[in-house]
Amino acid sequence: MRTGSEAHVFADRAAAGRALAQALRGHAFTEPLLVLGLPRGGVAVAYEVAVALDAPLDVLIVRKIALPYDPELAVGAAASGGIVVRDEYAASAGDARFESLRRDALQEIARREQIYRPGRAPLDLHGKTVILVDDGLATGATMLAAVQAARRAGAATIVAAAPVASPQASARVHREADLLVVLQTPADLSAVGQWFERFEQLDDDDVRRLLDSAPHRRAKA
Repeated sequence: MRTGSEAHVFADRAAAGRALAQALRGHAFTEPLLVLGLPRGGVAVAYEVAVALDAPLDVLIVRKIALPYDPELAVGAAASGGIVVRDEYAASAGDARFESLRRDALQEIARREQIYRPGRAPLDLHGKTVILVDDGLATGATMLAAVQAARRAGAATIVAAAPVASPQASARVHREADLLVVLQTPADLSAVGQWFERFEQLDDDDVRRLLDSAPHRRAKA
């Protein structure tokens, strides 16, 4: 893991995913294995991980809860299954404001479930090793929500993985996941996009295209 001045910028999410897959190959995971991308950006990283590990790819839908006037600052996060994590900074939002933001996030998660997993049964994680992949962890709130959702869904082992994370986020997620795999933890991470040369915003069609092109999903089509 690179820290501080040793950290470097990734070319794009695909390159970061291939590098992350190399690090994950160093671990012996118990089968069955499932890679879950955290939409939207995490799915592009997770696609490369799933291909490299020859594992099925799906999504665990999460939604950052942020203040409208400061969308980069997460005051919490929500995940499929009704999981909500409230960040320590959420006091600045106030209870009523946070409750409104929480409802909005859960509505968006429900919308994305219909778009990304149409006609599919809820995720069955019982007895599985689950690798949760995001494109970066700034506060760690969304990954924490994903870990809790996977735990509630019965995952046997939960691996949290990202190409880059702040030291604070790494520490928080490390306490919750069974294993944390992060390639670098720059001390000055304020926005994940700063650590990529190309960091285009993905839309719903991009996510669906990645999921539909995953080899294991095509085989089941």
